[in-house]
Amino acid sequence: MKKRILVVDDEENMRHMLCAMLRKQGYEAVEAADGEAALAQASAAAYDFILCDIRMPIMDGVGFLRTFQKAELPGTVIMMSAYGTVDAAIACMKEGAYDYVSKPFKNDEILLVLRKAEERERLKNENRRLREVVGREYAFGSIVSRNPRMREIFNLIRKVCDVRTTVLILGESGTGKELVARAIHHNGSRSDGPFVAVNCGAIPESLLESELFGHVRGAFTDASSDRAGLFEEANGGTLFLDEIGEMPPALQVKLLRVLQEGEVRRVGGSKAQRVDVRIISATSRDLARDAAEGRFREDLFFRLNVFAITLPPLRERLEDIPLLVNHFLHKYGESFGRSGMVVSPEAMKLLAAYGWPGNVRELENCIERAFILSDGEILDAGSLPDVVRGDSAASAAGFHLPEDTLSIKRAEECLEREFIRRALAKTGGNRTHAARLLEISHRALLYKLKEFGID
Repeated sequence: MKKRILVVDDEENMRHMLCAMLRKQGYEAVEAADGEAALAQASAAAYDFILCDIRMPIMDGVGFLRTFQKAELPGTVIMMSAYGTVDAAIACMKEGAYDYVSKPFKNDEILLVLRKAEERERLKNENRRLREVVGREYAFGSIVSRNPRMREIFNLIRKVCDVRTTVLILGESGTGKELVARAIHHNGSRSDGPFVAVNCGAIPESLLESELFGHVRGAFTDASSDRAGLFEEANGGTLFLDEIGEMPPALQVKLLRVLQEGEVRRVGGSKAQRVDVRIISATSRDLARDAAEGRFREDLFFRLNVFAITLPPLRERLEDIPLLVNHFLHKYGESFGRSGMVVSPEAMKLLAAYGWPGNVRELENCIERAFILSDGEILDAGSLPDVVRGDSAASAAGFHLPEDTLSIKRAEECLEREFIRRALAKTGGNRTHAARLLEISHRALLYKLKEFGID
């Protein structure tokens, strides 16, 4: 289908020349002699692009643009400016014009700007369709995914959200454990109650007890008045205990008592108070191993681990990267007032190829940073961090280790996974040849493909 272009210029020769050139290039071109006539035509029929001169009688290009934008008519406006009106053209871009071309110009200049505008519109439409699909099929609250394992987690959330059972969320740092906790709370019967979150590893041990359980006046030097703790604040709702594996042993005993008795006692107090609180905890540690090796109370672990949800790292759900990128584009587009931002194909390719050791949180930070660095409406490769572009020694190694672990076992798994991916890429997906390159049996490769979730 031909793209429709409205050419707005008071010079008849300029209009005819542009329309003839555009028709030769396969566009459907229509003329208007001033801004007022152009508005009437744009209101009566939709145009993909509008080439508009700035200096015209009756209504100039600036007046046309403002009225066009206010009326929210469809079409991308490109301004044409003669010498001395470039500043005005730039001012028009601030008011919503896509770009400008300085007169006199070559035909190729006009065509290049139109091609860029077409590409931008294609990306915007693609992102819009993707956002609609995400909202309809792949979103659960603020969690976005089409990965089969994550879809199973959505089902687990639906099943557990209406019961009081304690939930333990496991996963690497940045995988979205708090988002899952919030989804359980907001989709369940406690959604009208408070959701209170605390990071057990971020508060000093001397303060954490008072923070959780509250205190009475005079309980310690700075206790000048009675203060309710987070358990009391979360009464009727949910208390989310993030990084539960960092909780000191003395407080683990008190937490176990709350889970068993449903009562809390403020520091320095003598009277216990009943609380109706649903506990959701999370950790990036191997809590089962910590319990088995005496670093975490085994009885408390069994109390917390009634219903466990394990989140996969982002490197195991790479098909979600385009969805997540689009989700964050929409989020920061609203935040920064730049809702038209799209990602270039080159940038998306780099985002999809990176290992994301910091998981979804690192990806979100990357998109926020790119928003700040990008000047136009297309987020390109140049706005991405060096490590994502592969410009640093950290990425030159070809694989990415999680920053929050010193586990040799995890490092070996990352290295094995990366070597398998390289071998498959080099052999075009031929697993028999890849097994030879890796110097393992074909059967061992199939086992590892299944273990690492590599398709």
